[in-house]
Amino acid sequence: MELANHERNAMDLRTTPVHLGLGSTAKAVEGFTWDPEALQAYSAAVAADGAEGRMVMIFDGDGPGDHWESHTAGDELVVCLSGSVTVTRDVDGDLDRVSLGPGEATVNPAGVWHVVDMEGPTSILAVTATLGTEHRPRTDTRPTSHVATPGPQETS
Repeated sequence: MELANHERNAMDLRTTPVHLGLGSTAKAVEGFTWDPEALQAYSAAVAADGAEGRMVMIFDGDGPGDHWESHTAGDELVVCLSGSVTVTRDVDGDLDRVSLGPGEATVNPAGVWHVVDMEGPTSILAVTATLGTEHRPRTDTRPTSHVATPGPQETS
């Protein structure tokens, strides 16, 4: 995993996320995968950006999300590119649902647990804080147990 400049090259945000860092920098995250070693390398490479760093990535899917997540270091922007998605937030025990169609977006506030359900084939773009992401397994309709993860994680 390495951060690289690709000012003139096309990138597929489904496989190569972009890191937005301090000083308005944007760098491709080459060789990124969701395994612990790559996540640790990414976290180390962007640590100097602190809470201001963001990962930009596209996710394709179909069906309910398998985990709840929260981003304690900052807000997350979720944009529906195609299909239909419902973002459910657990706000002090009350479930808040937002349905999105193509071109619509919502912000998941920092520290709020949320889950993304894709209704049919769907693509979303996520702009996520690179620090402070936590996951909880989705065993029912509400988050139940802490599972901390290093760096950013999938949004759906």
